Amino acid sequence: MSVQPPVRPPSDAELLSTLFELGREVMSVLDLEELLAKIPQLIARLTRFSAFAVYLLDDAHEELRIAYAVGYPESARETQRLRLGQGVVGAAVQEGRPILVNDIRREPRYQGPHRNMLSQLAVPVRRKGRVIGALNLLDETTDAFTGQDEALLRQFAAHVAVAIENARLFKAERQYVDTLETLAEIGHEMSSILDLDVLLTRIASLTKRLIHYRTFGILLLDAAAENLDLKFAVRYGDETSAKRVKLGQGLVGWAALHKQPVLVPDVSKDARYINLVPDARSELVIPMLIKDRCIGVFDLESPELNAFTKEHLELLTLLASQAAVAIENARLYEEVRRNEERIEKELRFAQRVQMALLPTELPAGLRGADVAGRFAPAHELGGDLHDFLVPEQNTLVVAVGDVSGKGAPAALYGAFAAELVRSRTLRRRYAPDRFSVAGVLQAMNTILHERQLEEYYCTLCYAFFDLQQRVLSISNSGLPYPIRCSGTECGPIELPGVPLGSFPGVTYDELRLPLQQGDLFVFCTDGIFETMSADGREFGSRPVCDIVKAHRGGTARDIVDLIFDAVGEFRGQAPQHDDMTAVAVKITA
Repeated sequence: MSVQPPVRPPSDAELLSTLFELGREVMSVLDLEELLAKIPQLIARLTRFSAFAVYLLDDAHEELRIAYAVGYPESARETQRLRLGQGVVGAAVQEGRPILVNDIRREPRYQGPHRNMLSQLAVPVRRKGRVIGALNLLDETTDAFTGQDEALLRQFAAHVAVAIENARLFKAERQYVDTLETLAEIGHEMSSILDLDVLLTRIASLTKRLIHYRTFGILLLDAAAENLDLKFAVRYGDETSAKRVKLGQGLVGWAALHKQPVLVPDVSKDARYINLVPDARSELVIPMLIKDRCIGVFDLESPELNAFTKEHLELLTLLASQAAVAIENARLYEEVRRNEERIEKELRFAQRVQMALLPTELPAGLRGADVAGRFAPAHELGGDLHDFLVPEQNTLVVAVGDVSGKGAPAALYGAFAAELVRSRTLRRRYAPDRFSVAGVLQAMNTILHERQLEEYYCTLCYAFFDLQQRVLSISNSGLPYPIRCSGTECGPIELPGVPLGSFPGVTYDELRLPLQQGDLFVFCTDGIFETMSADGREFGSRPVCDIVKAHRGGTARDIVDLIFDAVGEFRGQAPQHDDMTAVAVKITA
């Protein structure tokens, strides 16, 4: 009769090799659910167990919840909660060290659904000195786990901590990209609603796609009376009477006055709080801003403490900026429709708004470039647009556009086109490949064409100055060729393109040019070049080139003003037939 040799226990080197391999495997999984399911499979290669659970710490409620379990009753997975220090697992997390129990019957701290288990090993999962959860192993025999198991599981838990953090970051990033796409869809939908009541109702519904709330209100600012009037509410208490808050009063009044969001985890500890909703425990207030002007606030309240997070604040700030523009457009449309006899007055007001929305000074923090722009509409409102944006450090975006037609329709179309420029430029920081220079024009063309306003289109030149890499990326959709002065050369940048909104599926060329100190770029709408004198002559592009070349040593503001002065002198007493815009960019470093 042959005798089988005894099974040789693995050596320390073999255990270390296995542990290294398990760490490599666990950190290769980026899906959190898949990762949690893989952990017990890998631990089984280190030691045996009858039941297993991964507990993760809920920081907001300071309790441990089962994220994944093997051998546990289904009800326990859903209902079991452990406070810090409660049970063997809670004690291991609170103390930050593994706890090995050789006989559960003698362990008074044990709390769990398994009364047939006799051994337990609870190992905290730590990341950068902070405990984020625990691994809990149970077995039906006494002395099932050894000190070596404890040491191995402690090392493996370090790998698990890194893997969980990576999976959470990956999930958060994926959710953030999805959220940005949702925000784009919401902005697209809101901009198409011009009835104010319908818009406010839709804003409340769309907000629910981003954040769960129990109570939501939209308060609009009556600047003359310095009051915030509640215009729309979802479950805002049982009272039906209108609510009004004085500017500066309460959390909503403070947010509107200071133009800053307010996030309060516990309203009972904030002296500014006004009790409009009796059971409210936490509150989030977001001002709706256009440039530096507040038009109202979003107000969210919850019966739970710490119901709102910094991420909620950031998302709703983006949504509030889109809603502010949509509300302003809806207000303007409603006012014009309801008060036809006041159109002239409203047009003058809209002209001030349009001028206020145009950039009046250099973007904050811009270094290495001097930029200036000037706009003169042919009538009360114009269809020209321009903007200066700084999407990232050491970058500058200049956009100059011209909407077909003039007056209020062109101004509204131009305001929408300008908002598309801003929104897609600012999204570049999150998805630079998707929102390239040519990609911005392509996305705008698709959206504008979907509006089915065949009688309107927009020519636009979009220039991205990378002041660190010293490169200009430029794309054009039919605006007159911009003028470039570099070294001894001065002439147009020949870059044609199809106007935005004219045809679907259009692609645009993108040109890259090197930047040098002293380079000067001038962008003009056709109202400059096509200015007519009293005797019927056209101003043309050559005088603009001559001005730029002769005065390239001046500031950007000097160049713009000289162009307008020359055009005005050339036109004389002849009427201005088209909107005029000129923008100059000078590379100063």
